[in-house]
Amino acid sequence: RSRWIGWTDGALVFDTPEGERRERPDAVILALGGASWARLGSDAAWVPAVEEAGVAVAPFRPANVGFDVAWSSLLRDRFAGQPLKGITLTHAERTVRGEAMIAAYGIEGGAVYALSADLRDAVERDGSAALTIDLRPDITRPALTQKLLKPRGKDSLSNWLRKAVHLDPVAIALLREAGPLPTEPGPLAARIKGLTLTLTGVQGLTRAISSAGGVTLDAVNEHLMLKARPGVFVAGEMLDWE
Repeated sequence: RSRWIGWTDGALVFDTPEGERRERPDAVILALGGASWARLGSDAAWVPAVEEAGVAVAPFRPANVGFDVAWSSLLRDRFAGQPLKGITLTHAERTVRGEAMIAAYGIEGGAVYALSADLRDAVERDGSAALTIDLRPDITRPALTQKLLKPRGKDSLSNWLRKAVHLDPVAIALLREAGPLPTEPGPLAARIKGLTLTLTGVQGLTRAISSAGGVTLDAVNEHLMLKARPGVFVAGEMLDWE
C-alpha cells in the first residue's frame, strides 16, 4: 500500500500507511505501465514526477486500438462480435494478414492493431482513413472471377456466394455495406478482393490494448537508463516504444 511520489534530494520518496519513507538504492527499475489500463493501475500518474526530474515524456496516445466505422444498423445489430478470418488488410503501402472483429462501433482485432499506428495518424491528420479488405487473399482476382462465372441456379445470391467462393454471412454483409452487389463476375470479384472501409475515428485510451507515448528514447541510454537519473532504468510501456 505504498505509492512512489517522486524524488527529493536524490532519494525515492514513498507515501506509505506509516507515513513518508525515503530510499536510496543503488539501482531502480521503473515498470509503471502506460496509460491504457487506468482501472488496473496503469494510469500514467508517474509522469509529473519523471518530468520534474528532467526526463522528456511524449504525450500518451492509443495504440493497438479499434476504429470507428459508420455501419448500417442491420450490420451492427446482426454482426457485432463476429470475426473476419483469413483476410488481409491494407492501408497505404502496407498489407497485413490475420483476423479482425466487427464491433458495434466499427472494427478491431489483431490485423487492425498491426496497422493501428498508421491508421490513427491518418485519422488524426485527415479526419478519416481508408482500410481495404481482401476477403479471399488466397485466390487471384482472375481465378475468383472464373468461379463467379458458374451458374447460380435457384440459389439466393448470398447462398451462391457461400457455395461458390466460401464467403460466410458476415463477409457477405460487408460486401453489401458498399452498396448493391454487382451482378457481373468481374466487378463482384473486384469488390471481394478490395472492399474499402472508411474509418472515421479512433477509440480512446480506455479502449486501447496499449498506449504509445511515454519516456522518449533519447531520454535513456543503450541500457534504458535515464540520462537525467543515473541508476534508474525504465521498462515496458513507460517507454515511447512506438
